[in-house]
Parts: sequence; structure tokens; C-alpha cells
Amino acid sequence: MKIVQLKKQRNKLLITLMFTLIISVMNATAFNIVIPQVSETFRITTAQGSWITSIYILVFAIGTVIYGKLADIYKLKNLVTFGFMLCAIGSIIGISAQSFPVVLAGRFIQAAGAAVSPATAMIIPVRYFSQDERGRALGIASVGTALGSVVGPIISALTVSVFGWRWLFFVSLLFLTTIPFFRKYLEDDQKKRTRFDWLGGGILAASIALVMLSITMEVWQYALTGILMLTLFIIRIRLSADPFIQPELLKNTRYNLGLTIAFLANGTGYSVFFLSPLLLFNVNHLDPGLIGFTMVPAALVTAVLSFKGGKLADTKGNAPVFYIGTALLVTFFLLVTIFVGTSALFFSVFLILGNLGQSFITIALFNAISRTLPSQEAGLGMGLLAMLNFISNSMAAAIFSKMVDMRFSHIWNPLNHSHKSIVYSNIFLCLFLLQIGLYVFYLWWSQKEEGKARSI
Repeated sequence: MKIVQLKKQRNKLLITLMFTLIISVMNATAFNIVIPQVSETFRITTAQGSWITSIYILVFAIGTVIYGKLADIYKLKNLVTFGFMLCAIGSIIGISAQSFPVVLAGRFIQAAGAAVSPATAMIIPVRYFSQDERGRALGIASVGTALGSVVGPIISALTVSVFGWRWLFFVSLLFLTTIPFFRKYLEDDQKKRTRFDWLGGGILAASIALVMLSITMEVWQYALTGILMLTLFIIRIRLSADPFIQPELLKNTRYNLGLTIAFLANGTGYSVFFLSPLLLFNVNHLDPGLIGFTMVPAALVTAVLSFKGGKLADTKGNAPVFYIGTALLVTFFLLVTIFVGTSALFFSVFLILGNLGQSFITIALFNAISRTLPSQEAGLGMGLLAMLNFISNSMAAAIFSKMVDMRFSHIWNPLNHSHKSIVYSNIFLCLFLLQIGLYVFYLWWSQKEEGKARSI
């Protein structure tokens, strides 16, 4: 009876987590469509206005790894409560702001609180579910992410048209509705209290911030300073009695190889979400509203089938899920590089393959990487994985933006004869080849992991 009750409780915890991720995705992307209105309101440039999104991503990435570390020391339910309360304070500041610096302050505080959400989404499947059930948990988390990408643009458009852009801050207040459920369904686990290395965490946060600023602002001196700070961080963790990251984690080659594959795969797969709207606008000349509707079917199908991908990972293993995801994503890249410039309806169908493929790859990689971590380092280890995903996205966005601005004189794919889509055809051909390379890399790593598992 207790086992059945525990299973029901954990299923309710997953539903709460899924709803939280819907809010999280909505909150992260809500302001993307209103940067022009914000810039006009405060009479600032578009580049300055874009900081309403950039500062959120920056703090979100840093906060994720810090919450991951804190979750290894303090109760997760208390961290969730603190984070969502802090996020609500940021929302209230943003709603009432009468100057752009105050808007940015509200967005900063929002991100500092909301960063507990991705950290929690990584930790719950690892801590509360056995290896045989973890894929299903990650699949349900992916459903929340996919649904958030569908609902987010719609809610944002309706909110802006009826109430105005300031009321987008209201979205974060929805986090408060999940606190009672997290406090009920998260176990009252008492953590071993150790000293939190604030100096080490601060040095790591500064290095991450400098690297991400270097990417977004294209000031490479920031990257060099960030690398220097990272060197100081490595020295710090070797000298501290209670370091922010245990040196043993950095020596875990299985984990580090998994992080490398995830970093590359996430950057390559981010093209599906970053380049698709640009392609539909620049090549198919669709209005922003129609672009959103074109991308909705892919997000809905992904939301429905991600759960199936998670269950498949539990029953058949992570490798088959990764292979299916790779096949879908490679097919998407190949179809786009051939047929880019044709009907947007075709692209909408192709996009289903791309979205679903990337979702399956993410589930397989996160599940596999979680198995390389000892339980006492699960929070920090998965937090680092989430943080690297944000950095990967930022780097990919910068690279893709540069490639879109390039002037190609020849179409590299002889099967495409549309001269108005040379740039996108060539980019997706490169991604097609990169994804095949990643498949080979993963194949080598997974075989190595299977050998380790058999030897244990």
C-alpha cells in the first residue's frame, strides 16, 4: 500500500513539475516579442531594450548551477519556496516600474528566483526516480517545455494586446500556485549541512557571466577575463576545504564526456528553434503571427510524444532513443537543405521531425549523464549540465546569426536550386554533417558506458 501511495505522490510531483516548466518557458520567452515596445516606451535603442531578455538569460544560467549546489546542502522544498517567492518580488517590481533600470532590476530578481525551476527539473528525476523510471520522468519534463513553447507566444500576444507589456511580469506570479504542491510532494529530506563556498561560487558566476557577455556583446576581452576567472576557480576548489565543486567531479571522465556531447548536441539542436523563425520570415516572408502558428504543430506533437520517448528510454535504454532522435533530426536537416524556399506548410511538417528529434536526444543524454553521477553530487552535476545548455544556446545563437549574415555565392547542396535561400540551405547542410558526427561521438561514448556497466 505504501509503495502505491508513494508512486501516486511522485506522479503528482511530476505533474506539478510539468506545470512549473510551462510557466518557466513562458516567463523566459515572454519579452522577446515586446522589445520594440519597451524601447519606444523608455526612448532607448533596440540594443538597449534587448537587455530585458539578455539579463534574464544571464542570471538564469548562473542561478541554475548555484541552486543545483544548494540542493546538495539544503532541502529542495525550501529552495523552491525561496526561489518562487523571490521571482514574485521581481514581478511586482517590474509591473510597477516607471524607468528602464527598474524594469531591468525586476527582470534580474525574477531570473534569480526562477532559476530554481530548471535546477529542480534536473534534480527531481534523478533523486525521486530509479534508473528504470527516470526516462519517463524526463519525458514528462520535456512535455512541460514543449507546451510552454506553444502557450507562451499566445499568452504573450494576448496579454500585450489587452493589458500592455508590463503585465507580462504577471506570468511569474503563477509560480506561487505551485509552492503548496512542491512542499507537499517533495520529501522532507534532511541534508548534511556543509559550508557553502560563496567565494568559489562567486568566482564561477563571474566567469560564466563574462563568457556569456562576450558571446552576446562580441567583446572578446570579456572571454579572456572569464577564462582567467575560471583558472582562479580551479585553483580555489583545490585549496578550499569545502569547495563549490569537488575536484573528483572534474575527474569523472564519464560525466565530462557526457557534458561535452550534450553541449555540442544542444548547440546543434538549438538551430531548430533559433533558425526556423528567421527562415520563415526572411525566405517565406511570413508575418510574426503566422510564424507562431506554423511552429505550433511541431510543439504539440513533441508534447504528446516526448512522454513516449521517456518510457522507451526506461524499457529499451538511452541509446535507441538517441538513435531515433538523431534519425529524425538528420532527416529534418536534409529536407530543409533541399526544400528550403518552398511552401511554409511543408516546413511546418518538417519541423515536427526536428522538434521531436531534439527532444528525444535531450531525454537520452540527460538520462545517460545522470547515471554517471554519485547521489551526493546529483544536484550540482545536473545544475552544471543545465548551465552549459544555456551557454551552448548563447554560443549557437551568436554563430547562427553570423552565418545568416554571410553572403554565400554558391549553393553547396546540388539538389537545391532556390537562389533566394542559399544561406539557409548551406547552414542546414553543415548541421546535417555535424549531427552525423555527433552520432558517431555518442556511439563511441555509449559503448564505453556499456562496457563500464558490465564491469561493475
